[in-house]
Amino acid sequence: LSVGGGITLTGHMGSLPGYLAALLTREDEGLAAVVLANTTSGPLVGSLAAELIGIVAEAEPSMPRLWRPMSEADPRVLELAGAWYWGVTPYGLHYGADGGVELRPLKGVGRAARFVPAGDGTWRGLDGYFLGETLRPVRDAEGAVTHLDLGSFVFTREPYAPDSVVPGGVDAKGWRAAGELG
Repeated sequence: LSVGGGITLTGHMGSLPGYLAALLTREDEGLAAVVLANTTSGPLVGSLAAELIGIVAEAEPSMPRLWRPMSEADPRVLELAGAWYWGVTPYGLHYGADGGVELRPLKGVGRAARFVPAGDGTWRGLDGYFLGETLRPVRDAEGAVTHLDLGSFVFTREPYAPDSVVPGGVDAKGWRAAGELG
């Protein structure tokens, strides 16, 4: 059953004296609707089932794909995965099965984005706060990642390591509450 917009529903409708029934599915969204009516004629149970599927498809988020382990992972990308800090705010850099990475706060809400490889060891912001920005792992002479450069944001492995590259530097007295400054 084609309902327009390239959407196809499959299923079955039937009746017996005193009963009407319809079962329709939309495989691409993993949705199904069942309509049963205690009547010999009247309601268009097939149309109602199709409308129910349309409402759910429009109003509810899709079910996430089942997790599957990656068959192979790039070790240079894996070394980027894990906790990073912007100041004292913890972020997680997650390596996706699609080869991209996602940067998001580990607690609460904040700036987040997905990134795709740019082909030169950097990553391009695909969405979110860092849309279009370049995420660049900065390496030392031995090739170890020292920090992440993301526009004007510098992410480090420690929240306030004195030897980390932090814009504006780090106060020698460390992080203090606003009332303790001075």
